[in-house]
Amino acid sequence: MYETFDHTADVGIRVAAPDLPQLFAEAARGLLSLLVEDVGAVEPTVELSIRLEEKDLAYLLFDWLRELLYLYDARHFLVGTCEVGIEDGVLLAKIWGEPCDMARHSLAHEVKAITSHGLFVHQEAEGYKAEFIVDI
Repeated sequence: MYETFDHTADVGIRVAAPDLPQLFAEAARGLLSLLVEDVGAVEPTVELSIRLEEKDLAYLLFDWLRELLYLYDARHFLVGTCEVGIEDGVLLAKIWGEPCDMARHSLAHEVKAITSHGLFVHQEAEGYKAEFIVDI
């Protein structure tokens, strides 16, 4: 589950999931919701792999989101679905998506950057929660 919230000239995303892999997948979906109006319109036609290493979970989430935003900025690639594994500070993910097609993907916002302001990942009794701010 993810939800957005307003933050001074930016947008925040709050994410909750029962485990870390799902938390990171939901964060990716939340980011996608800021890029395109209809996240369901992104089809899983291309598969890519991502490997990141960072011991701090909050900064691993930060690096993950920056990598997804880089794929969009550099390749116009929209990530529709992903499978994430995290162990000992190493994130291994398979992502599926497609290049942005203006005929099918209505853009929602111009996302400039993922910020570290207000960034956190917490484990709670029911799972994990995270929050991050996106500069739009």
